[in-house]
Amino acid sequence: MKTILLNGSPRKNWNTALMLKEAQKGAASVGAETEYIDLFDLSYTGCRSCLACKRKDAERCKCFWKDDLSPVIDRIFAADALILGSPIYLGDITSQLRGLIERLHFCALSYDDYSNYFTGKVNVGIILTMNAPKMYYDLSYKKKAKEIAQSFKALNGSVEVYACCDTLQVKDYSRYNMAGFNEEHKKAMREKQFPLDLENAFQMGARLSKEK
Repeated sequence: MKTILLNGSPRKNWNTALMLKEAQKGAASVGAETEYIDLFDLSYTGCRSCLACKRKDAERCKCFWKDDLSPVIDRIFAADALILGSPIYLGDITSQLRGLIERLHFCALSYDDYSNYFTGKVNVGIILTMNAPKMYYDLSYKKKAKEIAQSFKALNGSVEVYACCDTLQVKDYSRYNMAGFNEEHKKAMREKQFPLDLENAFQMGARLSKEK
């Protein structure tokens, strides 16, 4: 089993990254080979609409644009599980993760009948981290999360979404103009809820990496 983990956050050691690293441990605990990638380290854009993947003689499920993302897409299609993480910025995932979705989805999409070229199976886990409390996620973001999950149905595996809510944004709020947040509450959530979120990320990694 091969599990690829993609960090769609610019922060390499904060909420999203910590969740993904626990998922990586979970995958490894069931014997999966893992690969962890920080998307912000790569140089790429969203789909360029070059249509090379739609040429009649083209290899299917392959992005031909020459940048850092194309070989990652190749490895995703060859994997058994994919776990992605992103913070929520302005109500949506980061542009790096959105660009990946565009490229991954488009090169597997047939423009003859809108069917799916991909015949393999990759289980997908999506970890979303956010400052918003769980109630706000349920009311305002959950629909968007389902739309993101739908983007990965073309990989033919199970798709799960986990929302890590009410996160601690910084270690010391006094250094920033962030008076709209209650530092005491945020630190309490970090101590009480975040360890549970990390355990759930571990379990997701293990579950998706052993499911056939």
